[in-house]
Amino acid sequence: MNTTIQYDYVDHLPADFSDRELRADVRAGLLGARKSLPPKWFYDKVGSELFEDITRLPEYYPTRTERAILTLHADDIVRAAGTRTLVELGSGSSDKTRLLLEALISRTPGGGSYVALDVSEDALRSACAALAADYPTLRVSGLRADFTHQLDRLPQGGARTIAFLGGTIGNFEPMERDAFLRTLRSGLQEGDTFLLGADLVKPAEILVPAYDDAAGVTAAFNLNLLDVLNHRLSADFDRSAFDHIAVWDAANEWIEMHLRSSRSMTVQLPALSTQVDIDKGEHIRTEISAKFRRDRLTAEMTAAGFVERGWWTDEQEWFSLSLWAPA
Repeated sequence: MNTTIQYDYVDHLPADFSDRELRADVRAGLLGARKSLPPKWFYDKVGSELFEDITRLPEYYPTRTERAILTLHADDIVRAAGTRTLVELGSGSSDKTRLLLEALISRTPGGGSYVALDVSEDALRSACAALAADYPTLRVSGLRADFTHQLDRLPQGGARTIAFLGGTIGNFEPMERDAFLRTLRSGLQEGDTFLLGADLVKPAEILVPAYDDAAGVTAAFNLNLLDVLNHRLSADFDRSAFDHIAVWDAANEWIEMHLRSSRSMTVQLPALSTQVDIDKGEHIRTEISAKFRRDRLTAEMTAAGFVERGWWTDEQEWFSLSLWAPA
């Protein structure tokens, strides 16, 4: 008996994509006046495991709140969208997505289609194999691509719903977010929709602990970024010389995570043939996580060429899922 789990897999990235991107990001982020690194480099094996631990912390509300909204409204979302093909950007483990997929399968003759897009081949293959095994009528595909500049590689046709969950939209700077939304909109056709998970503005006493928990798991997650650079670039960061900082920027309405140096140092980056001088008390910004108000999000989406087709939130209005169609 053939027990091979069947799913399609397409790779649009060169074998050295990750190494080239990391080196470019480190050069751009650490050699400038205001040091920063993008949050995508958090997620090596250790970082991914730590993030899974974060999602189970009592302070960290986004994952469980988004899941609760999906539990109540996945069928409403799929019905409102008319989804036949679900395409997920930055799919990761595709865990919460199962709620949408079960609604899709129940409403679609033949089971519908799911396309997982991620830059990690390991994550894609693991998620796709599990989904293909658990949902045999679902047509499952893995697409290795970078959604920040390869949205043109998304498969066409099939009443697509493009899902961007988890509040990841908040990791973009405002200009980057506008460019992303406009590019996505330009590739949508009549009958397509965009499902967006966005975290909402709430008091700082709720927000800050979600990114600076009492157990120190988020601190370990942030500091692990230095281990990633040490491992992949042969750097010599001393993680014991950095502190994890999370602050609420009320003017921009976003959380910032930083690594703050407790002493002056010169860090060697042999893989880049350079070094980085870091002053005592200097910060490396490692993440922004923007929070939204409905009117502001609506204005941004309208400016990018979308019209609202649905809005779902929890009782406390801490997190939102919204559905958009091309205007």
